[in-house]
Amino acid sequence: MKQLQKRVKVKNPLGLHARPASVIARLLQKSKSKVLFTFHEETINARSIMSVLMLAANQNAQILITIEGDDAQETMDSLVEAFNNQFGETTNES
Repeated sequence: MKQLQKRVKVKNPLGLHARPASVIARLLQKSKSKVLFTFHEETINARSIMSVLMLAANQNAQILITIEGDDAQETMDSLVEAFNNQFGETTNES
């Protein structure tokens, strides 16, 4: 079984609040892999919106994504893309 790890930066001005958490949960519904987020020594199941919110990761926080499973690469790619495009949120900053 494949395991991947990657650090991503939270770019959203409001951090990982309800909207990004629900985007993450929707994205992971298609994945069969186990997905964990680690922030400040706390590791959570990324499928749980409440757990993602409890991380209280604000803008510029570094999150370690750990994915284990057969579709780990596709899951990682889509998560990294979601973090990079700020979960579809637009800002006034460039």
